Amino acid sequence: MPPKSKAATKPKATETPATTTSNPTTTTTTTTTTTTTSTSQTASQPSEPTTVLERSQQHYEKVRPFEAARRQQGLGKLSKEDQKGWICDQLLHLTNRLPAASRSCLLGPKASKEIWWTINGTNSIVRVLKHKPEPHTTWGTDRNGHDVGSYTIERFDERFRKRIALTALQVSSRVFRENVEREKRGFVDARSGREIIVTEREIDEEKVRRSKMAALKKDLYGAITGKLAESVEWEDVVPIPHEEPEGALAAITYPPEYAEAMSYLRAVMTTKEYSPRCLRLTEHIIAMNPAHYTVWLYRAANIFALGISIPDEIEWLNEVALANLKNYQIWHHRHLLVEHYYPTISSDPDALARFAKQERDFLIAILSEDTKNYHVWSYRSWLVGKLGMWEDEEELKSIEKMIDEDVRNNSAWSHRFVLVFSNPKYATPGGGATEKDERVPQELVDREVKYAQTKAYLAPQNQSPWNYMRGALVKGGQRLASVQDFVEEFVNKLGEGEEEEEVRSTHALDLLAEIYAEKKENEKADLCLRRLADKWDRIRGGYWEWRRKCLTQNETEKALGEQVEKVDEGIAAA
Repeated sequence: MPPKSKAATKPKATETPATTTSNPTTTTTTTTTTTTTSTSQTASQPSEPTTVLERSQQHYEKVRPFEAARRQQGLGKLSKEDQKGWICDQLLHLTNRLPAASRSCLLGPKASKEIWWTINGTNSIVRVLKHKPEPHTTWGTDRNGHDVGSYTIERFDERFRKRIALTALQVSSRVFRENVEREKRGFVDARSGREIIVTEREIDEEKVRRSKMAALKKDLYGAITGKLAESVEWEDVVPIPHEEPEGALAAITYPPEYAEAMSYLRAVMTTKEYSPRCLRLTEHIIAMNPAHYTVWLYRAANIFALGISIPDEIEWLNEVALANLKNYQIWHHRHLLVEHYYPTISSDPDALARFAKQERDFLIAILSEDTKNYHVWSYRSWLVGKLGMWEDEEELKSIEKMIDEDVRNNSAWSHRFVLVFSNPKYATPGGGATEKDERVPQELVDREVKYAQTKAYLAPQNQSPWNYMRGALVKGGQRLASVQDFVEEFVNKLGEGEEEEEVRSTHALDLLAEIYAEKKENEKADLCLRRLADKWDRIRGGYWEWRRKCLTQNETEKALGEQVEKVDEGIAAA
């Protein structure tokens, strides 16, 4: 503030004597008033500003008339009064930037009084912009990176109104959040004497308010506020965003919606919260990324903690599985659900049978979409053992139907082998799949060998029934030579000439070589392998040649073994 003294009054303008002019008709008295005019006041008026930056720059020039004149003419060309005004103006703004206690040290009372006398006399504006407005620095940039200073006046005013509206909404939202906290603490209003209760209407209003706030933030700043941040339900959760390590070579850029959902998931997992909203959160994330195993594990934990109906969860899971056929995490989650659900129905045969039928029906449905889905077959094999479906005729019939529809479905053949030969009723616990099992009934082995032979007739070049038949013979401890007659039906006149030789199945010829080797007829076995390499399966010629060498090696090892036995017998006799 300027000092309260006569020096603070504005100097009066000097007047010249009045001049009276006589005229026959009129007499006019003219009074001329002369006011001290500075260089800056004689400058031409600037044009109307078109942008915010131009308006700010003109305002800066207007409130600093001496500075503008100094830049245009130089300090030496200014009048003494303008030079004095410029110096006083600089000293004034310099002192204004200093702390109040330091101002008296810079200027004494007399100097300060002189400065204010000059400032008042020139009508200088004390409170002015400290720095001249510059592009991209004074007003900042908008969400698209454009300089706000380049906005037209109308556009800037519209932006300003939006910012005011956003501020008002934020204030109202803060009041709502405070009331929510007061309601949790049982706060009593001092005026009404009633506990504060947040009504459904207020919640609906807050939802609308947050939606408007999100739209304004996106429009003004490009900030994308997710659904969770806008939701009143997640008001009390502070999200934990993902932070990439400093200097990461390949930082992952997640979609905003997914990144927001994961930040809330980290928060609730940190506090070990299990609630319906957490269950809905996992569903939301799974819809975006069904392969996220951590989310599946957390979902299972919520289901078990909340006592959610397992059949209801499985019904939801069926839709997810059909939409994501190759997803492994879905089947691991199903595995956990069945493990948790089984104890509740294990003592009820009817409930167990119903559940087994429901699972089988769904597995048949999903396998119709992808008949060789490894994850589904793996789960199905486990389910047979878990629910004890070894004697379930419907399970065997469903597999037979799949083989009838596609005899080359090796997955169905594998499941049949597990279903038949792993039955704990007669299978030895812990026995290998390709090991002889004395407990397996011979009539069962004969049935399966005959079944495989029937399917081999349908597609002789299909490897599945041949491997199945070989596995069944091994399980039953039967020699391969027991099916020699059947195998020879597919191989005629071997080695009797290119025109005469007929091989309907290379798999039959391979098995025939094993039969001859088993019977110690190595020459015939070698012929089978040689014809496979030379004509019938040339693409695997190297493999068949290796098999031929194995025949010779086995003979050599056998001869050496016999010689060692004779030497041992001679030593023992001596």
